[in-house]
Amino acid sequence: MGSPVSLVHCDPNSGGLARSIEKSIELIHFKPRKEVKTVVIKPNLNYYWETATGCTTDPRVVGALVDYLREAYGQDLTIRVVEADASAMRTKHVFPMLGYDRLAESKQLELFNLSTDDLKKEKVSVKGHDLEFEVPQSILTADLFINVPKLKTMRLTKITCAMKNIFGCIATPRKFVYHPVLEEAIVGINKIIKPHLTIVDGLVGLGRFPVKLDLIMASVDVFSVDWVAAQIMGINPRSIRFLRIARAENLGNPSGITTCGEKLNRFKKQFPREGLIPQKLSWALQFGLLHLYRRVSGDVVPPFLEEE
Repeated sequence: MGSPVSLVHCDPNSGGLARSIEKSIELIHFKPRKEVKTVVIKPNLNYYWETATGCTTDPRVVGALVDYLREAYGQDLTIRVVEADASAMRTKHVFPMLGYDRLAESKQLELFNLSTDDLKKEKVSVKGHDLEFEVPQSILTADLFINVPKLKTMRLTKITCAMKNIFGCIATPRKFVYHPVLEEAIVGINKIIKPHLTIVDGLVGLGRFPVKLDLIMASVDVFSVDWVAAQIMGINPRSIRFLRIARAENLGNPSGITTCGEKLNRFKKQFPREGLIPQKLSWALQFGLLHLYRRVSGDVVPPFLEEE
């Protein structure tokens, strides 16, 4: 059965962000299963794009979430914000470039690279594919693991939100090795890593272009989040292959999914639906330039960024 998904409109410039996050959590009646002393937060830090592009989780959302957590569970919480290295991104660069170093200092957080964690190889089968992942153990042992994805479209999977952000937890930097079976890999890693709570940063949504939505979503179920997120983005969730695979693998079920708070159509009307042909051309150009750089330099990160 699916889970409730809350939709809350907020004004991040009036100090109402923390209250909006609190409201989104209250609407779904979330309660931790045990005493909370350690918290792991996984934002979506997509390459080095600024938050105004709609590509990356806004540090203001994470900061407001931290304020809520400390108010709810105690000021002495140990809170870690995590990300893993990716094919064209290094975590040690993305944290300072996107303002997370300043957030960590002001909120007394730890910034942590999952690719350097205690790793365990986990095997899972999805739709006849045997997959193996390097899984960071600190995520699995946290008292509270919170997924904080973005609301955006993606060429390869149509949407990227809650379940795709968990794919970003895989410690292997060059995740493009999974691209031939990307949808199966998304489902596979979500079988292993299951966040206790998902808070979606929808302050800026990304479709054909970025748009200011001022939306916060919350749910305990990643499948339910993506099912509702797809509808907001004007995409039939039944057309999304990784959601169909998740249903077949008993990882999600649209039956019972409800929304609470604001009406879904309020945000659906605002979301700029993707033009598939322009998007494909754009991604082809970006990946072409990336591959050219790799051939010339042997790496995907510009050399000046590798300087300590």
